[in-house]
Amino acid sequence: MTGHSVEKIGGTSMAATATLFDNVLIAGRSGADLYRRIFVVSAYAGMTDLLLENKKSGAPGVYGRFVVDEDMDGWRDAMEDVRRAMHERNAGMFARPESRDEADAFVDARIATVAACLEDLARLRAHGRFCVKEQLMTVRELLAGIGEAHSAHSTALLLRDRDVNARFVDLTLWDQDDLRSLDARIGDAFAAIDLATTLPIVTGYAGCEGGMVRRYARGYTEMTFSRLAVLTGAREAIIHKEFHLSSADPKLVGEDKARKIGRTNYDVADQLANLGMEAIHPGAGRGLRQTDIPLRVRNTFDREDGGTLVTGNYVSDVPRVEIVTGIRQMQALTFFEQDMVGVKGYDAAILDALTRHRIWIVSKSSNANTITHYLSASADAVKKVIADLQKAYPEAAISAQPVAMVAAIGSDISRPGLVPDALRALEDAGIGMIAMQHQIRNVDIQFIVDSRDFDAAVRVLHKALVEDVDAAAEGRRAA
Repeated sequence: MTGHSVEKIGGTSMAATATLFDNVLIAGRSGADLYRRIFVVSAYAGMTDLLLENKKSGAPGVYGRFVVDEDMDGWRDAMEDVRRAMHERNAGMFARPESRDEADAFVDARIATVAACLEDLARLRAHGRFCVKEQLMTVRELLAGIGEAHSAHSTALLLRDRDVNARFVDLTLWDQDDLRSLDARIGDAFAAIDLATTLPIVTGYAGCEGGMVRRYARGYTEMTFSRLAVLTGAREAIIHKEFHLSSADPKLVGEDKARKIGRTNYDVADQLANLGMEAIHPGAGRGLRQTDIPLRVRNTFDREDGGTLVTGNYVSDVPRVEIVTGIRQMQALTFFEQDMVGVKGYDAAILDALTRHRIWIVSKSSNANTITHYLSASADAVKKVIADLQKAYPEAAISAQPVAMVAAIGSDISRPGLVPDALRALEDAGIGMIAMQHQIRNVDIQFIVDSRDFDAAVRVLHKALVEDVDAAAEGRRAA
Protein backbone atom coordinates (compact mmCIF):
# COMPACT_ATOMS: atom_id res chain seq x y z
CA MET A 1 0.00 0.00 0.00
CA THR A 2 1.57 3.28 -1.11
CA GLY A 3 0.44 6.78 -1.94
CA HIS A 4 -2.64 6.66 0.27
CA SER A 5 -3.81 8.67 3.26
CA VAL A 6 -5.28 7.48 6.56
CA GLU A 7 -7.86 9.93 7.88
CA LYS A 8 -9.63 10.13 11.23
CA ILE A 9 -12.99 11.86 11.66
CA GLY A 10 -13.98 13.21 15.06
CA GLY A 11 -17.39 12.78 16.63
CA THR A 12 -18.64 16.33 16.06
CA SER A 13 -17.63 16.14 12.40
CA MET A 14 -19.34 12.76 12.08
CA ALA A 15 -22.57 14.29 13.41
CA ALA A 16 -22.51 16.96 10.68
CA THR A 17 -23.21 14.28 8.08
CA ALA A 18 -24.14 16.45 5.08
CA THR A 19 -21.10 18.71 5.56
CA LEU A 20 -18.86 15.69 6.11
CA PHE A 21 -19.87 14.20 2.75
CA ASP A 22 -19.59 17.51 0.92
CA ASN A 23 -16.24 18.55 2.40
CA VAL A 24 -14.40 15.32 3.21
CA LEU A 25 -15.79 11.98 2.05
CA ILE A 26 -16.85 13.05 -1.44
CA ALA A 27 -15.70 16.69 -1.70
CA GLY A 28 -16.21 16.85 -5.44
CA ARG A 29 -14.30 13.64 -6.19
CA SER A 30 -15.39 11.00 -8.65
CA GLY A 31 -14.03 7.78 -10.10
CA ALA A 32 -10.53 6.78 -9.02
CA ASP A 33 -10.08 10.00 -7.03
CA LEU A 34 -12.49 8.68 -4.40
CA TYR A 35 -10.09 5.94 -3.38
CA ARG A 36 -6.59 5.49 -1.92
CA ARG A 37 -7.96 6.80 1.36
CA ILE A 38 -8.75 4.98 4.61
CA PHE A 39 -11.20 6.56 7.06
CA VAL A 40 -11.20 5.78 10.78
CA VAL A 41 -14.39 7.09 12.35
CA SER A 42 -15.38 8.09 15.86
CA ALA A 43 -18.86 7.51 17.22
CA TYR A 44 -21.36 10.23 16.43
CA ALA A 45 -21.13 13.10 18.94
CA GLY A 46 -22.80 12.17 22.21
CA MET A 47 -23.09 8.42 21.58
CA THR A 48 -20.09 7.37 23.67
CA ASP A 49 -21.36 9.64 26.44
CA LEU A 50 -24.62 7.66 26.43
CA LEU A 51 -22.77 4.35 26.37
CA LEU A 52 -20.12 5.09 29.02
CA GLU A 53 -20.48 8.45 30.80
CA ASN A 54 -20.60 12.10 29.82
CA LYS A 55 -17.02 13.16 29.18
CA LYS A 56 -17.51 16.62 30.67
CA SER A 57 -20.17 16.29 33.37
CA GLY A 58 -19.53 12.66 34.37
CA ALA A 59 -23.26 11.84 34.12
CA PRO A 60 -23.52 8.03 33.89
CA GLY A 61 -24.43 6.23 30.70
CA VAL A 62 -25.13 2.50 30.34
CA TYR A 63 -21.80 1.56 31.91
CA GLY A 64 -22.12 3.95 34.83
CA ARG A 65 -25.61 2.74 35.64
CA PHE A 66 -24.62 -0.91 35.36
CA VAL A 67 -21.71 -0.40 37.77
CA VAL A 68 -23.83 1.38 40.40
CA ASP A 69 -26.78 -1.01 40.00
CA GLU A 70 -28.92 1.01 42.42
CA ASP A 71 -31.89 0.80 40.09
CA MET A 72 -32.24 -2.69 38.58
CA ASP A 73 -33.67 -1.21 35.39
CA GLY A 74 -31.33 1.78 35.22
CA TRP A 75 -28.86 0.33 32.77
CA ARG A 76 -31.65 -1.21 30.68
CA ASP A 77 -33.35 2.17 30.36
CA ALA A 78 -30.01 3.70 29.42
CA MET A 79 -29.50 1.06 26.73
CA GLU A 80 -32.89 1.92 25.28
CA ASP A 81 -31.82 5.57 25.24
CA VAL A 82 -28.83 4.51 23.14
CA ARG A 83 -31.03 2.52 20.73
CA ARG A 84 -33.42 5.43 20.38
CA ALA A 85 -30.61 7.93 19.77
CA MET A 86 -29.02 5.70 17.11
CA HIS A 87 -32.34 5.14 15.35
CA GLU A 88 -32.98 8.90 15.37
CA ARG A 89 -29.53 9.50 13.92
CA ASN A 90 -30.25 6.96 11.16
CA ALA A 91 -33.62 8.56 10.41
CA GLY A 92 -31.94 11.89 9.83
CA MET A 93 -29.26 10.49 7.52
CA PHE A 94 -30.83 7.92 5.20
CA ALA A 95 -33.02 8.85 2.26
CA ARG A 96 -33.47 5.24 1.09
CA PRO A 97 -35.86 3.31 3.39
CA GLU A 98 -34.02 0.05 2.65
CA SER A 99 -30.71 1.48 3.84
CA ARG A 100 -32.27 2.93 6.96
CA ASP A 101 -33.86 -0.42 7.78
CA GLU A 102 -30.50 -2.13 7.33
CA ALA A 103 -28.80 0.43 9.58
CA ASP A 104 -31.48 0.05 12.27
CA ALA A 105 -31.25 -3.74 12.14
CA PHE A 106 -27.48 -3.54 12.57
CA VAL A 107 -27.88 -1.35 15.66
CA ASP A 108 -30.53 -3.62 17.12
CA ALA A 109 -28.33 -6.71 16.68
CA ARG A 110 -25.32 -5.09 18.35
CA ILE A 111 -27.33 -3.75 21.27
CA ALA A 112 -29.12 -7.07 21.75
CA THR A 113 -25.85 -8.99 21.90
CA VAL A 114 -24.21 -6.70 24.44
CA ALA A 115 -27.42 -6.41 26.48
CA ALA A 116 -27.55 -10.21 26.72
CA CYS A 117 -24.02 -10.19 28.19
CA LEU A 118 -25.06 -7.59 30.75
CA GLU A 119 -28.17 -9.60 31.65
CA ASP A 120 -26.00 -12.65 32.34
CA LEU A 121 -23.67 -10.63 34.54
CA ALA A 122 -26.60 -9.01 36.34
CA ARG A 123 -28.03 -12.45 37.19
CA LEU A 124 -24.68 -13.62 38.53
CA ARG A 125 -24.32 -10.46 40.61
CA ALA A 126 -27.81 -10.97 42.07
CA HIS A 127 -26.72 -14.26 43.67
CA GLY A 128 -24.27 -12.40 45.90
CA ARG A 129 -21.66 -15.18 45.85
CA PHE A 130 -20.26 -14.11 42.49
CA CYS A 131 -17.92 -11.14 42.06
CA VAL A 132 -18.25 -9.58 38.62
CA LYS A 133 -15.99 -6.61 39.35
CA GLU A 134 -13.19 -8.03 37.22
CA GLN A 135 -15.61 -8.22 34.25
CA LEU A 136 -16.57 -4.53 34.37
CA MET A 137 -13.70 -3.43 32.15
CA THR A 138 -14.80 -5.99 29.56
CA VAL A 139 -18.28 -4.49 29.77
CA ARG A 140 -16.80 -1.04 29.18
CA GLU A 141 -14.92 -2.30 26.13
CA LEU A 142 -18.02 -3.96 24.65
CA LEU A 143 -20.12 -0.84 25.14
CA ALA A 144 -17.50 1.49 23.66
CA GLY A 145 -17.36 -0.56 20.46
CA ILE A 146 -21.08 -0.12 19.76
CA GLY A 147 -20.67 3.60 19.04
CA GLU A 148 -17.96 3.23 16.42
CA ALA A 149 -19.59 0.17 14.86
CA HIS A 150 -22.78 2.19 14.34
CA SER A 151 -21.04 5.19 12.77
CA ALA A 152 -18.74 3.14 10.53
CA HIS A 153 -21.52 0.85 9.31
CA SER A 154 -23.87 3.75 8.59
CA THR A 155 -21.18 5.76 6.81
CA ALA A 156 -20.30 2.83 4.54
CA LEU A 157 -24.00 2.37 3.73
CA LEU A 158 -24.43 6.06 2.90
CA LEU A 159 -21.40 5.95 0.62
CA ARG A 160 -22.71 2.88 -1.20
CA ASP A 161 -26.02 4.71 -1.71
CA ARG A 162 -23.90 7.28 -3.57
CA ASP A 163 -22.32 4.57 -5.76
CA VAL A 164 -19.00 4.57 -3.88
CA ASN A 165 -17.43 1.16 -3.33
CA ALA A 166 -17.14 1.60 0.44
CA ARG A 167 -16.39 -1.28 2.80
CA PHE A 168 -17.32 -1.43 6.47
CA VAL A 169 -14.19 -2.66 8.29
CA ASP A 170 -15.23 -3.90 11.72
CA LEU A 171 -12.35 -4.14 14.19
CA THR A 172 -14.61 -4.29 17.27
CA LEU A 173 -14.64 -8.10 17.55
CA TRP A 174 -18.05 -7.89 19.17
CA ASP A 175 -18.72 -11.63 18.77
CA GLN A 176 -15.21 -13.07 19.06
CA ASP A 177 -13.06 -14.05 22.02
CA ASP A 178 -9.78 -14.52 20.11
CA LEU A 179 -8.16 -11.25 21.13
CA ARG A 180 -4.96 -10.62 19.23
CA SER A 181 -2.73 -7.56 19.11
CA LEU A 182 -4.01 -4.39 17.45
CA ASP A 183 -1.37 -4.72 14.73
CA ALA A 184 -2.41 -8.30 13.96
CA ARG A 185 -6.07 -7.30 13.87
CA ILE A 186 -5.37 -4.51 11.39
CA GLY A 187 -3.18 -6.80 9.27
CA ASP A 188 -5.94 -9.40 9.00
CA ALA A 189 -8.59 -6.83 8.14
CA PHE A 190 -6.61 -5.18 5.34
CA ALA A 191 -4.92 -8.23 3.83
CA ALA A 192 -7.37 -8.47 0.94
CA ILE A 193 -8.43 -4.82 0.50
CA ASP A 194 -7.43 -3.07 -2.73
CA LEU A 195 -7.23 0.64 -1.87
CA ALA A 196 -7.27 1.58 -5.55
CA THR A 197 -10.88 0.44 -5.86
CA THR A 198 -12.21 0.27 -2.29
CA LEU A 199 -12.87 2.96 0.32
CA PRO A 200 -12.51 1.38 3.79
CA ILE A 201 -14.57 2.87 6.64
CA VAL A 202 -12.96 1.55 9.82
CA THR A 203 -14.25 1.42 13.38
CA GLY A 204 -12.22 3.65 15.68
CA TYR A 205 -12.58 1.07 18.43
CA ALA A 206 -10.69 -2.21 17.97
CA GLY A 207 -11.02 -5.33 20.09
CA CYS A 208 -7.49 -6.40 20.96
CA GLU A 209 -5.36 -7.72 23.77
CA GLY A 210 -5.07 -5.40 26.72
CA GLY A 211 -8.25 -3.52 25.85
CA MET A 212 -8.33 -0.21 23.98
CA VAL A 213 -10.34 1.66 26.61
CA ARG A 214 -8.25 0.23 29.43
CA ARG A 215 -5.02 1.37 27.79
CA TYR A 216 -5.99 4.62 26.08
CA ALA A 217 -9.24 5.76 27.77
CA ARG A 218 -11.25 7.86 25.30
CA GLY A 219 -8.22 8.32 23.01
CA TYR A 220 -8.52 4.84 21.51
CA THR A 221 -9.78 6.04 18.10
CA GLU A 222 -6.57 7.97 17.51
CA MET A 223 -4.49 4.92 18.39
CA THR A 224 -6.31 2.84 15.77
CA PHE A 225 -5.82 5.70 13.30
CA SER A 226 -2.10 5.98 14.07
CA ARG A 227 -1.37 2.25 13.85
CA LEU A 228 -3.26 2.01 10.56
CA ALA A 229 -1.14 4.81 9.10
CA VAL A 230 2.09 3.21 10.33
CA LEU A 231 1.29 -0.37 9.30
CA THR A 232 0.01 0.55 5.82
CA GLY A 233 2.80 3.05 5.12
CA ALA A 234 0.53 6.06 4.59
CA ARG A 235 1.94 9.12 2.86
CA GLU A 236 -0.01 11.34 5.26
CA ALA A 237 -2.23 11.03 8.33
CA ILE A 238 -5.13 13.48 8.50
CA ILE A 239 -7.44 14.37 11.39
CA HIS A 240 -10.72 16.11 10.57
CA LYS A 241 -11.99 18.22 13.46
CA GLU A 242 -14.69 20.84 13.97
CA PHE A 243 -12.11 23.64 14.28
CA HIS A 244 -8.70 24.73 13.06
CA LEU A 245 -5.66 24.16 15.25
CA SER A 246 -5.45 27.80 16.30
CA SER A 247 -3.18 30.13 18.25
CA ALA A 248 -5.76 30.20 21.08
CA ASP A 249 -9.36 29.29 21.76
CA PRO A 250 -11.35 31.62 19.47
CA LYS A 251 -14.11 31.74 22.11
CA LEU A 252 -11.62 33.29 24.54
CA VAL A 253 -9.59 35.66 22.37
CA GLY A 254 -12.09 36.28 19.57
CA GLU A 255 -12.42 34.60 16.20
CA ASP A 256 -10.88 37.65 14.51
CA LYS A 257 -7.75 37.40 16.69
CA ALA A 258 -7.10 33.63 16.73
CA ARG A 259 -4.79 32.49 13.91
CA LYS A 260 -4.53 29.10 12.30
CA ILE A 261 -1.12 27.70 13.21
CA GLY A 262 -0.41 26.30 9.73
CA ARG A 263 2.87 24.51 10.51
CA THR A 264 4.31 23.00 13.68
CA ASN A 265 6.04 19.86 14.96
CA TYR A 266 5.32 16.84 17.11
CA ASP A 267 6.97 18.44 20.17
CA VAL A 268 4.21 21.04 20.13
CA ALA A 269 1.56 18.36 19.61
CA ASP A 270 2.89 16.54 22.68
CA GLN A 271 2.69 19.69 24.79
CA LEU A 272 -0.91 20.24 23.70
CA ALA A 273 -1.80 16.65 24.58
CA ASN A 274 -0.17 17.08 27.99
CA LEU A 275 -2.48 20.03 28.62
CA GLY A 276 -5.55 18.08 27.55
CA MET A 277 -6.01 19.77 24.18
CA GLU A 278 -7.39 17.37 21.61
CA ALA A 279 -4.79 17.67 18.88
CA ILE A 280 -3.69 14.03 18.95
CA HIS A 281 -3.20 11.42 21.68
CA PRO A 282 0.52 11.38 22.63
CA GLY A 283 0.76 7.65 22.00
CA ALA A 284 -0.70 8.09 18.53
CA GLY A 285 1.60 10.98 17.73
CA ARG A 286 4.62 8.93 18.82
CA GLY A 287 4.03 6.25 16.18
CA LEU A 288 3.61 8.81 13.39
CA ARG A 289 6.68 10.74 14.46
CA GLN A 290 8.89 7.64 14.65
CA THR A 291 7.94 6.59 11.11
CA ASP A 292 8.17 10.12 9.62
CA ILE A 293 4.51 10.27 8.65
CA PRO A 294 3.28 13.87 8.56
CA LEU A 295 0.06 14.69 10.38
CA ARG A 296 -2.41 17.20 9.00
CA VAL A 297 -5.18 18.66 11.17
CA ARG A 298 -8.05 19.99 9.04
CA ASN A 299 -11.29 21.81 9.76
CA THR A 300 -14.23 19.78 8.45
CA PHE A 301 -16.20 22.98 7.92
CA ASP A 302 -13.48 24.71 5.85
CA ARG A 303 -13.16 22.56 2.75
CA GLU A 304 -10.65 24.66 0.84
CA ASP A 305 -8.17 25.20 3.66
CA GLY A 306 -5.20 22.84 3.94
CA GLY A 307 -5.21 22.97 7.75
CA THR A 308 -2.11 22.65 9.94
CA LEU A 309 0.75 20.33 9.00
CA VAL A 310 2.65 18.65 11.85
CA THR A 311 6.03 17.06 11.12
CA GLY A 312 8.96 15.82 13.14
CA ASN A 313 11.69 18.17 11.94
CA TYR A 314 9.83 21.46 11.50
CA VAL A 315 11.18 24.51 13.34
CA SER A 316 9.80 27.98 12.80
CA ASP A 317 12.07 30.21 10.66
CA VAL A 318 11.59 32.98 13.21
CA PRO A 319 11.37 32.11 16.93
CA ARG A 320 7.77 32.71 17.97
CA VAL A 321 4.87 31.55 20.09
CA GLU A 322 2.44 29.46 18.03
CA ILE A 323 -0.28 28.84 20.58
CA VAL A 324 -1.41 30.06 24.01
CA THR A 325 -3.51 27.58 25.93
CA GLY A 326 -3.66 25.83 29.28
CA ILE A 327 -5.68 24.16 32.01
CA ARG A 328 -8.33 26.14 33.85
CA GLN A 329 -8.62 23.88 36.91
CA MET A 330 -5.71 21.91 38.35
CA GLN A 331 -4.05 21.21 41.69
CA ALA A 332 -0.57 22.24 42.84
CA LEU A 333 0.70 19.58 45.23
CA THR A 334 3.55 20.94 47.37
CA PHE A 335 5.80 18.68 49.45
CA PHE A 336 8.16 20.47 51.87
CA GLU A 337 10.65 18.62 54.04
CA GLN A 338 13.55 20.41 55.70
CA ASP A 339 15.64 17.22 55.79
CA MET A 340 15.26 16.61 52.04
CA VAL A 341 18.51 18.36 51.12
CA GLY A 342 20.91 15.82 49.62
CA VAL A 343 18.65 12.87 50.46
CA LYS A 344 17.23 10.65 47.74
CA GLY A 345 13.90 8.87 47.73
CA TYR A 346 11.38 11.64 48.31
CA ASP A 347 10.66 12.22 44.63
CA ALA A 348 10.27 8.50 43.97
CA ALA A 349 7.79 8.16 46.85
CA ILE A 350 5.68 11.04 45.57
CA LEU A 351 5.65 9.63 42.04
CA ASP A 352 4.68 6.22 43.39
CA ALA A 353 1.70 7.71 45.26
CA LEU A 354 0.58 9.68 42.21
CA THR A 355 0.89 6.60 40.02
CA ARG A 356 -1.03 4.47 42.51
CA HIS A 357 -3.92 6.97 42.49
CA ARG A 358 -3.74 7.39 38.69
CA ILE A 359 -3.11 11.13 38.84
CA TRP A 360 -2.07 12.92 35.63
CA ILE A 361 1.14 14.94 36.14
CA VAL A 362 1.25 18.00 33.90
CA SER A 363 4.47 19.49 35.22
CA LYS A 364 6.76 19.56 38.26
CA SER A 365 9.45 21.69 39.86
CA SER A 366 11.80 21.34 42.82
CA ASN A 367 14.47 23.06 44.88
CA ALA A 368 16.52 22.07 47.91
CA ASN A 369 13.62 21.11 50.16
CA THR A 370 10.42 21.48 48.13
CA ILE A 371 8.89 19.44 45.32
CA THR A 372 5.78 20.75 43.56
CA HIS A 373 3.68 18.76 41.13
CA TYR A 374 1.03 20.43 38.97
CA LEU A 375 -1.74 17.90 38.57
CA SER A 376 -4.76 17.52 36.34
CA ALA A 377 -6.94 16.04 39.06
CA SER A 378 -9.78 16.81 41.44
CA ALA A 379 -9.16 18.14 44.96
CA ASP A 380 -10.63 14.94 46.43
CA ALA A 381 -8.23 12.73 44.45
CA VAL A 382 -5.23 14.79 45.57
CA LYS A 383 -6.38 14.61 49.22
CA LYS A 384 -5.97 10.82 49.04
CA VAL A 385 -2.42 11.25 47.76
CA ILE A 386 -1.63 13.68 50.57
CA ALA A 387 -3.01 11.23 53.17
CA ASP A 388 -0.73 8.45 51.85
CA LEU A 389 2.34 10.70 51.81
CA GLN A 390 1.64 12.12 55.25
CA LYS A 391 1.67 8.60 56.71
CA ALA A 392 5.06 7.92 55.14
CA TYR A 393 6.49 11.36 56.00
CA PRO A 394 4.77 12.63 59.16
CA GLU A 395 7.24 15.52 59.55
CA ALA A 396 6.70 16.85 56.02
CA ALA A 397 4.45 19.80 55.24
CA ILE A 398 2.24 18.60 52.39
CA SER A 399 -0.52 20.74 50.89
CA ALA A 400 -2.46 21.37 47.70
CA GLN A 401 -4.09 24.43 46.21
CA PRO A 402 -6.23 25.04 43.14
CA VAL A 403 -4.39 26.85 40.35
CA ALA A 404 -4.54 27.36 36.60
CA MET A 405 -1.77 26.93 34.05
CA VAL A 406 -1.39 29.06 30.91
CA ALA A 407 1.31 27.93 28.50
CA ALA A 408 2.96 29.70 25.58
CA ILE A 409 3.99 26.97 23.13
CA GLY A 410 5.89 26.86 19.85
CA SER A 411 8.41 24.86 17.85
CA ASP A 412 11.01 27.49 18.81
CA ILE A 413 10.15 30.18 21.38
CA SER A 414 13.70 31.44 21.92
CA ARG A 415 12.77 35.00 20.91
CA PRO A 416 14.75 37.50 23.03
CA GLY A 417 12.47 39.44 25.33
CA LEU A 418 9.62 36.96 25.23
CA VAL A 419 9.56 36.30 28.98
CA PRO A 420 9.80 40.00 29.96
CA ASP A 421 6.98 40.78 27.49
CA ALA A 422 4.82 38.07 29.04
CA LEU A 423 5.49 39.17 32.62
CA ARG A 424 4.81 42.81 31.75
CA ALA A 425 1.52 41.89 30.09
CA LEU A 426 0.38 39.93 33.14
CA GLU A 427 1.42 42.72 35.49
CA ASP A 428 -0.29 45.42 33.42
CA ALA A 429 -3.49 43.34 33.50
CA GLY A 430 -3.28 42.98 37.28
CA ILE A 431 -2.78 39.20 37.08
CA GLY A 432 -0.57 37.80 39.81
CA MET A 433 1.82 35.04 38.78
CA ILE A 434 2.14 32.21 41.30
CA ALA A 435 4.99 30.41 39.51
CA MET A 436 6.67 30.09 36.11
CA GLN A 437 8.63 27.37 34.32
CA HIS A 438 10.74 27.75 31.18
CA GLN A 439 12.19 24.55 29.72
CA ILE A 440 15.62 24.34 28.10
CA ARG A 441 14.18 22.95 24.84
CA ASN A 442 12.41 26.27 24.20
CA VAL A 443 9.12 24.59 23.35
CA ASP A 444 6.95 26.01 26.13
CA ILE A 445 6.76 28.42 29.05
CA GLN A 446 4.22 27.68 31.78
CA PHE A 447 2.65 30.42 33.86
CA ILE A 448 0.82 29.36 37.04
CA VAL A 449 -1.96 31.77 37.99
CA ASP A 450 -5.09 31.81 40.10
CA SER A 451 -7.90 29.79 38.49
CA ARG A 452 -10.15 32.86 38.31
CA ASP A 453 -7.52 34.62 36.17
CA PHE A 454 -7.29 31.89 33.53
CA ASP A 455 -9.42 33.53 30.81
CA ALA A 456 -7.81 36.93 31.26
CA ALA A 457 -4.30 35.43 31.28
CA VAL A 458 -4.91 33.62 27.99
CA ARG A 459 -6.20 36.82 26.39
CA VAL A 460 -3.37 39.11 27.55
CA LEU A 461 -0.61 36.59 26.77
CA HIS A 462 -2.08 35.89 23.34
CA LYS A 463 -2.15 39.62 22.62
CA ALA A 464 1.39 40.20 23.86
CA LEU A 465 3.04 37.10 22.43
CA VAL A 466 1.06 36.49 19.23
CA GLU A 467 -1.07 39.44 18.12
CA ASP A 468 1.39 42.24 18.93
CA VAL A 469 4.36 40.30 17.55
CA ASP A 470 2.50 39.56 14.31
CA ALA A 471 1.44 43.20 13.99
CA ALA A 472 5.03 44.36 14.48
CA ALA A 473 6.27 41.91 11.85
CA GLU A 474 3.62 43.11 9.38
CA GLY A 475 4.67 46.71 10.07
CA ARG A 476 8.29 45.91 9.31
CA ARG A 477 7.33 44.17 6.08
CA ALA A 478 5.20 47.12 5.01
CA ALA A 479 8.06 49.51 5.71
